[in-house]
Amino acid sequence: MGKQLVWQDRFNIGIDVIDKEHKKLFSIINRMLLFKDQEDKSQWVCQEGIKYFKDHAMKHFTEEEAYMASIDYIGFETHRRLHDSFRRKTLPELEKELARTKYSIDAINHFLGVCAGWLIGHTLTEDHAIIGKGVSMWGDLLPEKQQAAMGQEIIQLVYDLFQIEAHIISDHYGGEKFGNGIYYRMVYSTQQNDNWEFFLIFEEKLILNTVGMMMGVASEEVSVMLVNATRYLAQQFVTRIREHFPSADLYEMKEENLLTYEQFNRIFEKEHPQCSLLFNTGGKGYFAYCVMAPHLLQKGIEGSIKAENAMVEIQKYLKKESPNNKKKILVVDDSTVVREAMKKLLSESYEVSTVSSGVSAIRSITLNRPDLVLLDYEMPVCDGSQVLGMIRAEEGFEDIPVIFLTGRGDRESIQKVMALKPNGYLLKTMKPVELKKNIDEYFQKNR
Repeated sequence: MGKQLVWQDRFNIGIDVIDKEHKKLFSIINRMLLFKDQEDKSQWVCQEGIKYFKDHAMKHFTEEEAYMASIDYIGFETHRRLHDSFRRKTLPELEKELARTKYSIDAINHFLGVCAGWLIGHTLTEDHAIIGKGVSMWGDLLPEKQQAAMGQEIIQLVYDLFQIEAHIISDHYGGEKFGNGIYYRMVYSTQQNDNWEFFLIFEEKLILNTVGMMMGVASEEVSVMLVNATRYLAQQFVTRIREHFPSADLYEMKEENLLTYEQFNRIFEKEHPQCSLLFNTGGKGYFAYCVMAPHLLQKGIEGSIKAENAMVEIQKYLKKESPNNKKKILVVDDSTVVREAMKKLLSESYEVSTVSSGVSAIRSITLNRPDLVLLDYEMPVCDGSQVLGMIRAEEGFEDIPVIFLTGRGDRESIQKVMALKPNGYLLKTMKPVELKKNIDEYFQKNR
């Protein structure tokens, strides 16, 4: 996770009482981020931070709900349901984990990751929906009773398989990153091409603590064998859970994939889940379960897993996802073609993440601080100059190098770009070998 959350004008919705509390919640999390790695202060700061975070979150929820009621906001009940889930489930479960582990670094990171991700996502989507500048991502949720039944079924399955207790952290999991994870996707389809997507996200340490122990594997890293075993367990999970859906027997598995976090996040930003649950397993690790019904399968996901290539695909995935000392590059461009081309060009030498918008860029920077941002200058809604301004405006992020990636090489356009004082600019018309050479030279000069 990055050093600090970036507050930007886009978070403001123009309602003073709401904007004021948003800023306060951001500042409280920033204080905890600042001190979490200082052993002599981390527990005290977290204890005090949680106290203030809860107080201000409850105050904010009350004031926001009063405002929504005063304007007869059509999404009031759904929004209040999100608040209730966070204050009655998410925060209490995170607090229990902190107390149980005596404020271990994993528990602190879980708290900060879940709360920071929830705050960013909720502010940019649900709160903006109040004033008509956005659409709630939770409009298609299953009825509460059906979702609760599904959660209890999963809890029972976890106990039956591993004899460990699972607890629902959130029944509105918004795609927050909670440590190193394995992102597994299953697509089921009917003969009429009605598709359902199931996602199971496992924290790596959960796989080691469950599947690893069951198989007698003592290791600190997930292996091909463990991921392969986890795939089959996940399929058994889904087979049981699908019983909650009507006409489940009409659906057959069409495709399965192991995703990067960026691929999962892109899907999650575009599609609205019908069920999205986040679980803790008493210190063993976190996992999430999500169900979506997209109109079209997402592009840009390579490596469909089949019986004949499963071991090879898992090996490639683990190699790609394993921690390394490569420099991190974030590519921000609204063009899928450009994002995929840059990833293909740079992935051998760098750890490359891609996002399609300025808002996604800020979220990505917050959760996984890059060493360099390659930023498209001309993007709809929020262009490159605005994104650079957001990055430079926040202490802790202002030193992240940003190089503009632009398609215009005329003198006037270049002067306009350089007036924003980026760390450089590159033309999309350059040959790939020249683009790569310039990026390599930048890192060599700035060691």
